[in-house]
Parts: sequence; C-alpha cells; structure tokens
Amino acid sequence: MTVIIFISRYIFIEPKLPLRLSASVVKFLSYSAPAVLTAILAPIVFIQDNTLHLNLDNSYLIGAIFAVLLILITRNTLLTAILSMLLFFLIH
Repeated sequence: MTVIIFISRYIFIEPKLPLRLSASVVKFLSYSAPAVLTAILAPIVFIQDNTLHLNLDNSYLIGAIFAVLLILITRNTLLTAILSMLLFFLIH
C-alpha cells in the first residue's frame, strides 16, 4: 500500500517524467486545497454538541470571521494565523 501511494505522488512530483497537465486540469486542481480545508473546518466552526451553533458566543465562529476579515485586509497568512489564534484563546 505504501508503494502504491508513493508512486501515485511521485509521478506528479518528479520533474524528469514527461507527465504534463493541461491548464484546465491545473486550474481545477487549484481548488482542491480550499475545498478540503472547508470540509474539515466547517463542522468544527459551525457544529457544537451535534447542533448548528451560529450565536456570537461561539468562539470558533468569531475566530473564523476574524481570520477571514484579516486575510482579506492584510493578505498575510502568518499574521492572520497568529492574530486569529490569539483572539480565539483570549475569548475562549
């Protein structure tokens, strides 16, 4: 199983192999990271105790909103991560 996974990743990483992806495939794959992160983070932010929790006392929601606004303003990932975690720990 390890060999199969390694080979499937190595094909895309090794620059000497003649595999080239079209521009449309590269653009399509560029959406995979945000999609995966959204699928992981949405239940953490919005669901608590098996119920939808959209109140302002939800520290996860406040931290996520702050992080989105901060990244839109600063475009600095490291600063956004540090400040949003600091806010989360202060209100949690």
